[in-house]
Amino acid sequence: MATNVYFNPFPLNQITSEQLLVEDLLIEALKINGMDVYYLPRSSGDEVDYIYGEDSNKQYTAAYPIELYLENVTGMDGEGDFISKFGLEIRDEITLLVSRRRFAATVPQKRPNEGDLIYIPLVQNFFEISFVEHENDQAMFYTLGRGRGANVYVYALKLKQLVFSNELISTGITEIDNQIRDVYPRTRISLISGSGTFVNDEIVYQGTSLANATAQAIVYTFTPNSHINIIRTQGTFVSGNVRGNTSSSNWIINTISDTASMNTAFEDIVDNARIEAESDGIMDWTETNPFGTD
Repeated sequence: MATNVYFNPFPLNQITSEQLLVEDLLIEALKINGMDVYYLPRSSGDEVDYIYGEDSNKQYTAAYPIELYLENVTGMDGEGDFISKFGLEIRDEITLLVSRRRFAATVPQKRPNEGDLIYIPLVQNFFEISFVEHENDQAMFYTLGRGRGANVYVYALKLKQLVFSNELISTGITEIDNQIRDVYPRTRISLISGSGTFVNDEIVYQGTSLANATAQAIVYTFTPNSHINIIRTQGTFVSGNVRGNTSSSNWIINTISDTASMNTAFEDIVDNARIEAESDGIMDWTETNPFGTD
């Protein structure tokens, strides 16, 4: 038995002009009905824990504009917002469709990966890819025989709202970087005296040079003759001088505090400070064993 070669002309190892026409129409439909987003590939830095499936040093240093189609147009999927024993949890999920051909031409990686981020300017929020479906039967299920070897027209990206955990997001695109800038935990360094004016978002460091720095961070704000707030700290700042890599400013440190006020956009993270403060009032941590009599 065999299908009619005149009405079912789909050879095993080649893509036909009819299939390409469908793909062209699909891409045009995505451009008409979709929305512009930024795709942020994940960089794992220097360490991945394969036992626990964790990336302890997630970095997102590039963003690529691309059009995607929102499949669940009536609202967010997922478990929604609810109060758990850990506080408010937001578990909104969405599904986005992206053309395989457009993705390959736009993003320099083989396919979308779980753990990558998508920034949606329309809602000014970040979503993390939790699963990549390459056989989306709701949208394009082997249309005109296309699909052998996972060669379908679209990827369906299952995404959940990002729960920020100090990932490095520095793409060079102002809208994206400013959106996450206020969420980083901040450390306040009180200053005694010095010279120069630290510039917002410049690198400050301790050491003879940036290459030999014992600690470094990014300037959040600077108040002359008072203090400097820093974010994305690497290493530990101690008494001594702090220098600006761009402004060449040089100031003497007085005290260091990590209690500077933070933006509360991601309640899951900043609740940690509140929980710690409450626990200090319940338990006497000056004792050797606060849980017993010894």
